Amino acid sequence: MRTGTWSAPGRVNIIGEHTDYSGGFALPFAIAQRTVVRARLRDDGRITATSAGYGTVEFPVATAPGDVTGWGAHVAGVAWALARAGTALTGADLRIDGTVPDGAGLSSSHSLECAVALALTGLHGLDPDRAALVRIVQRAENEYVGAPTGVMDQMASLYGEADRAILVDARHLTAEPVPCEFAAGGLDLLVVDTRSPHRHADGEYGARRRTCREAAEALGVEDLRDVTDFARLTDPVAVRRVRHVVRENARVLDAVELLRAGRVREIGPLLTASHASLRDDYAVSAPELDTAVEAALAAGALGARMIGGGFGGSAIALVDQGDRPAVEAAVRAAFREHGFAGPEFHIARPSRGAGRDGVSRAPS
Repeated sequence: MRTGTWSAPGRVNIIGEHTDYSGGFALPFAIAQRTVVRARLRDDGRITATSAGYGTVEFPVATAPGDVTGWGAHVAGVAWALARAGTALTGADLRIDGTVPDGAGLSSSHSLECAVALALTGLHGLDPDRAALVRIVQRAENEYVGAPTGVMDQMASLYGEADRAILVDARHLTAEPVPCEFAAGGLDLLVVDTRSPHRHADGEYGARRRTCREAAEALGVEDLRDVTDFARLTDPVAVRRVRHVVRENARVLDAVELLRAGRVREIGPLLTASHASLRDDYAVSAPELDTAVEAALAAGALGARMIGGGFGGSAIALVDQGDRPAVEAAVRAAFREHGFAGPEFHIARPSRGAGRDGVSRAPS
């Protein structure tokens, strides 16, 4: 009986938010927290998926969107998308465990989907191209789960490397490693989980994606990454959304240049500018996220911003290691003052990407 264990990490995005579905740039990295799938091949055309936190779901290999709901939709959606791409699956038993926090904006769902995709293909003796898996996972999210997400999260998970951020070019599906060693510069990238759950498969996220698509059509470009002048737009909401995307793409490329030059500390102002743009132009922040960012900056953080799709989740703060306790204390105090639930903190470091556990993978 063919068996194996595969895992995939969550991600933190240094900068480049809400740019991937407009063909733009992002700079995420894989984190240490992972989803692990222990898998066994079946030949009866059924898949079972068991999670200690969520129970067990069972379904035939061949399902359609809507047949499986809840957390199991992420598993069924991957099987469905693989089948739509021509992959013949005979079935599998999947035991799923993980350490990526749910609802924290660290891409727990894509971590799960990438690990399941690798497990299902690996069990069947397949080793698909990583770019193909990116599209498989996106299709599962978009068409089966119903979340209109882009490609950045799964690219970070699938292409991640230790001590490297990944410059994602969403149009061309390329992933270029960029040196990123915070600790070597005496820095920490502090993740502040606000414990305010976010929702991707909702109208607000989809509305922004539609606005970007319609703006690109109005401006006569393939994607908003091609835009330099959006003065012809008359809708003030569209102007704000496009302005964020255009300037955020520029911030990503500026951050890459600084990291390549070893000037890690200098990315701080870019992070802060990104948050202001996400808050004011893209309107995807939340009171907890704004409070975390403001408190961290006031306590000496070099830069801070919300990460993920928004409307809750986590923020990041670039801090000197010696200042981290004061920054954490300031954020806790600000949350108490506002009556928010107590935040949780993690140190994020670029870590290895997805793969079969116990088997090394050369970067590709």
